[in-house]
Amino acid sequence: MGDRHLGGGKTVYTLLFSVALALLALLSDAQGRTDRARTREETGAGPLRRVKRGWVWNQFFVLEEYTGLEPLYIGKLHSDMDLGDGSIKYILSGDGAGTTFTIDDSTGDIHAIKRLDREVKAQYMLRAQAWNRLTNRPLEPESEFIVKIQDINDNEPKFLDGPYQATIPEMSSIGTEVIRLTATDADDPTYGNSARVVYSILQGQPYFSVEPKSGIVRVSLGGMDREVRENYSVVIQAKDMGGQLGGLAGTTVVNITLSDVNDNPPMFDQSKRPRRHSLYQMSVPESAPVGSVVGRIRAKDRDIGINAEMTYSIIDGDGRDTFDISTDPTHLFGIITIKKPLNFESKASYTLKIEGANTHLDHRFLDKGPFSHVTIVHVSVEDVDEPPEFDSAVYYMEVPENAEVGMVIKTISARDPDAANNSIRYSIDRTSDLGKYFYIDITSGSLMTVLPLDREEITWHNITILAMEMNNPNMIGSLSVAVKILDVNDNAPMLPEYFETSVCETAKAGQRVQTVAAVDPDDPLGGHHFYYSLAPEAANNPNFTLRDNQDNTAWILTRRGGWSQQDQAVYYLPIFISDGEQPVQTSTSTLTIRVCSCDGEGKVMSCNAEAYHLPASLSRGALIAILACIFVLLVMILLMLSLRSQRKKPFLHDVEDNVHENIVRYDDEGGGEEDTEAFDIAAMWNPREAHLVGKQRQDMLPEIESLSRYVPNVHGYVLSKLLEADLDSCAPPYDSLQTYAYEGEGSVADSLSSLQSSCSNTDHEYDYLNNWGPRFKKLAEMYGHSLFSSV
Repeated sequence: MGDRHLGGGKTVYTLLFSVALALLALLSDAQGRTDRARTREETGAGPLRRVKRGWVWNQFFVLEEYTGLEPLYIGKLHSDMDLGDGSIKYILSGDGAGTTFTIDDSTGDIHAIKRLDREVKAQYMLRAQAWNRLTNRPLEPESEFIVKIQDINDNEPKFLDGPYQATIPEMSSIGTEVIRLTATDADDPTYGNSARVVYSILQGQPYFSVEPKSGIVRVSLGGMDREVRENYSVVIQAKDMGGQLGGLAGTTVVNITLSDVNDNPPMFDQSKRPRRHSLYQMSVPESAPVGSVVGRIRAKDRDIGINAEMTYSIIDGDGRDTFDISTDPTHLFGIITIKKPLNFESKASYTLKIEGANTHLDHRFLDKGPFSHVTIVHVSVEDVDEPPEFDSAVYYMEVPENAEVGMVIKTISARDPDAANNSIRYSIDRTSDLGKYFYIDITSGSLMTVLPLDREEITWHNITILAMEMNNPNMIGSLSVAVKILDVNDNAPMLPEYFETSVCETAKAGQRVQTVAAVDPDDPLGGHHFYYSLAPEAANNPNFTLRDNQDNTAWILTRRGGWSQQDQAVYYLPIFISDGEQPVQTSTSTLTIRVCSCDGEGKVMSCNAEAYHLPASLSRGALIAILACIFVLLVMILLMLSLRSQRKKPFLHDVEDNVHENIVRYDDEGGGEEDTEAFDIAAMWNPREAHLVGKQRQDMLPEIESLSRYVPNVHGYVLSKLLEADLDSCAPPYDSLQTYAYEGEGSVADSLSSLQSSCSNTDHEYDYLNNWGPRFKKLAEMYGHSLFSSV
């Protein structure tokens, strides 16, 4: 307890403290001095100097976290003017007055009525004053004092950001810093050791350690391998009171992950030892196109990410020019592809020496290399039944249009590329030769003509030749053949089909009537050269003459004047035309020249000459009457014919009597004598006599007849026609089967055939026809019992 005297008759407040509080304050002060001295020694500061300190009397100290049942006594306020007669009244105001702290207004005793927590509020500022109860006036001014909350160790250290995540590279050296941890203690760091934290590791040894004061976690074991263990869980403890017994502690977890570094060389799957070459076996059909994938290989790497990325290359082998290798988008696999076409018959297997190497190297671990590996890949080429191949990809031929039918244009050659070397059969794709101008021998491949060629009709023939394996008809090769028809001078030049001109009645001698120009469908190399003259029978024509202009045209000129439609309205002038090619072709064309009346400028007005020749005695009305009579006569004849045809048709009153017999005519021939005669067996055995067969089938093409003289092997010809029929989906069969489902076995009427009726001498009974209904009534009347009885 202490008193404060202000002198001069002023009120003196006496501050009373408990002995325990005084002793605790002294101990805390001594401990604080010791801790500060130790801190100065640890930090290397100079020696501690003693500083003279003045006593502070206006302070109260109280321990936090009081748990007693009674209010906590803090101290006592006393004024010298208080005589103990109860005339003095003490009043308390300020922080927590009345709610946290109370005062006995008679004695001045101060108590805490709530539990105090230094971490919530460390001190309270209060004011006290003494009043006269009788006068209700203050005896002296207010006096201010402080209540400080004394700290106790009631808060453990806490890791506010835990749990923690940390990553370090694998193979990190000892002492590598992993993470720095900081624990927070809410206790007063300036009072005692309540907030002095020491760190220790509870889990994670011997791989990691923690510095006790700084909280830095470090690697304590070198050579940690991610491929052996990747994740570690470390438990760190923070304890206050400097780690002494009785201190409070908090823990946290640090999850440490080892990141990958390139410390493992790659190795192919088939090999157990990295230094030994592995072996892959692959196969690919010879028909695989260029760019096809043969297979994939992979050099496995225990590393991950970019440290496992690979690049592949063919470093040796007899297939390095035939195959290629690339890395897939994941940079893990090598993709082997075809670089050049394969041929089983030429080479059946290849060997590739392939190297796989890491693309990202870590120079710290080069001593663990080399970071590459080599493998051997054997690629077997599988034999595939390939279609026949021609000796050329395309054929170009030139044939004159006057080539004889049956002339061999060229012999096509194809072979089976497989080892079996099967026989080849040739044919023409008829969709490319709709006119059937050509034929190819099925065995020899000789391409020949079967119809006359005409350049003026078709200049180019683009046909497709098919080559089929004899033992496998599905294997068919094709070849494009371009046949150009060369021009031959086989057409004579002539004027257009109907060429007509006119001459005015007022034309003078020597006047040009018309310029004529001939046309010729031929196309000679040097161009056309036409020669014109009048035909021999018109050489001395008195009316017209011809002048050859030597430029493939000619002028028709008049020889006289005085033209008249009444004298002669039409003149016919024969013109002789020849060309300059060999063989020379000539023609005679007739030019029709009409005499016309013209105006003064020479424009034609009328070329109608019939008006001058009508008889004078026959008028137009008479002509109309004659035509009307003829029309009436024709109408009468048509009416008579119509009436006669109506009388011939009977009128059926009863629908039941209207019995129709439908005759269906089928033009499809079946087999039989005509087939036998069409394919004479003698012609099969002796091809030279095939042309002597007199009767021919109507459904045979002229091509068969024309080829009988040129096909040396009838058996081959039949095979060719058989192949042609098989490939043509639109060709009808020679024989057809007609099915009739209206009579015979299984029908209501059974069989109506009269075959084998002569074997029985008994009369046929037709009474059952009456049971067949109205449609068979007429037949029942004709063949029924009543008919025979009447006979």
